[in-house]
Amino acid sequence: QVQFVESGGGLVQPGGSLRLSCAASGNIVSFYAMGWYRQAPGKQRELVARITGSGTTNYADSVKGRFTISRDNAKTAVFLQMNSLKPEDTAVYDCNLVEITAYGMRDYWGQGTQVTVSS
Repeated sequence: QVQFVESGGGLVQPGGSLRLSCAASGNIVSFYAMGWYRQAPGKQRELVARITGSGTTNYADSVKGRFTISRDNAKTAVFLQMNSLKPEDTAVYDCNLVEITAYGMRDYWGQGTQVTVSS
């Protein structure tokens, strides 16, 4: 099992910044990637940003240039610096960890943290 500690969500005005943190612990045999997804009301969950063990990053087009993902390798933690936030960034942000197993990739999910961008 993998446990997550997420923090950093909240209410911010448009144009503001937030920093999300997610630390994973537990029996992680073979780490592949870690990142953040989000789901707004009435919409499907979407990838926001992800970073692999080798440091390769992926971002949703809608957040490129505004969000930056980073990782603390020693602590299996990821951070999402979100700048120039827009109302459309409002969503529940879920931390995700992908592990390589003998049977393929396995996803683990955090409990989610609410981000609300509103004046």
